Amino acid sequence: MSRKNLRLLVPLMSLLIALAAGSAIIAATGASPAEVFLRMARSTFGSGYGIGQVLFRATTLVFTGLAVAVPFKVRLFNIGAEGQLLAGSFAAALCGMALPAALSPIVGIPAALLAATAAGALWALAAGWLKVRHGVNEVISTIMLNFIAQAVTGYLLTNRFAVPSTVHTPPMGEGSCLPGIDALLGLSWHSPANLSSLLAVAVAGATAFLLARTRYGYTLNAAGLNPEGSRHAGIDTDARMLGAMALGGALAGLGAGNLVLGYKHWFEAGLTTGAGFMGIAVALLAGAHPVWLLLSALLFGWLDYGGLTVNTLVPKELFMIVQALTILCIISFRGISSESHSG
Repeated sequence: MSRKNLRLLVPLMSLLIALAAGSAIIAATGASPAEVFLRMARSTFGSGYGIGQVLFRATTLVFTGLAVAVPFKVRLFNIGAEGQLLAGSFAAALCGMALPAALSPIVGIPAALLAATAAGALWALAAGWLKVRHGVNEVISTIMLNFIAQAVTGYLLTNRFAVPSTVHTPPMGEGSCLPGIDALLGLSWHSPANLSSLLAVAVAGATAFLLARTRYGYTLNAAGLNPEGSRHAGIDTDARMLGAMALGGALAGLGAGNLVLGYKHWFEAGLTTGAGFMGIAVALLAGAHPVWLLLSALLFGWLDYGGLTVNTLVPKELFMIVQALTILCIISFRGISSESHSG
């Protein structure tokens, strides 16, 4: 089997195995797998509210998945999307607080999004600089930066910016908030889905174009596939690593558009709820391809919200097991494939 066909088959096989294992666990608890998955489908795609919830959860995962996918092109494993999303969300909320309430959305929304992308990019750039300058493994540094982001935002929130007796900042001005899907399309879903879902699709398409159709994208791929050869060809591989990490961090920061500008309209403790870590799974299932990543994010968004809708039948944690098994299968199959080709 060709490598191209294998790359397409591995995620599908991994997902099927994980769903089969999840079905077996459901049956072991005494519930009917068919009933559970049928209720999940009805509760999510059978109502506007359910569809909106899936879209909302998938939107953040698109951004954090892209944050992992872009650095992967230069063979960097960005585990820090959680911290980058936190930094971006906090910066967006502070920017929205600082801007005048009567400011036009034409100015306020781009300003808040720019603050989010800049904060995410700078947070990721720290790990990139440590890698390029001192050879520090990016997996270790991005994990540590996640903890630092959590500590810094938690401290600043608690001691400086939180509304008294709450765990959130003051609301942003209306000029910095994204409209909901209901207002945009005249629907009555009453879900948290908002304009950032369309932004996520546009950003994924733009990222795919950048990586596949531009000179810069070509040099990113070349630097990842053959760093030594790329250097001899005149490509600054260190700059490409820094650029990929900064772009990944900026994409993670854009997730603030969904969580802060489009939903909460403030920053609060526990806002990201592990979306950065789940983005790793989304990117791996999609093979780090920005377009396939849209479908991968929808799947994980469905599992995330769908698990809540059947919580009376089976524990929600069971679907976290399905997600984890999917990624374990992908890693295992690719490892076995690499060994067979090298042998």
